[in-house]
Amino acid sequence: MTFSALEKLLKMIEERKTAHVDSSYTASLLAHAPEKPIRKLAEEVTELLIDVMKGDINGATKEAADVLYHYLIVLSAADISFSDVLSELERREGVSGHAEKQNRPKTSK
Repeated sequence: MTFSALEKLLKMIEERKTAHVDSSYTASLLAHAPEKPIRKLAEEVTELLIDVMKGDINGATKEAADVLYHYLIVLSAADISFSDVLSELERREGVSGHAEKQNRPKTSK
């Protein structure tokens, strides 16, 4: 997938927010947000992990595409822009993962 393909996917997801649920799988997911998109993302991640553990590269590749699609649906449903996610990654550039995690605000569990 090229970046232009990703941009097309992001645009399509945004356009499908207003589509009829009977004509668009994306619209049907978004109509039942956040539960349905979250469940589908969890399902696809599980399938990806299973294929990776089995060494099924072809299957894992297909599941990874499903994960990316459903991840973008979850972001859209939560009104989180993908560009904001990319900005956060840029902010973390050059920072050790251990240091970044230590500097996160503490949350009570």
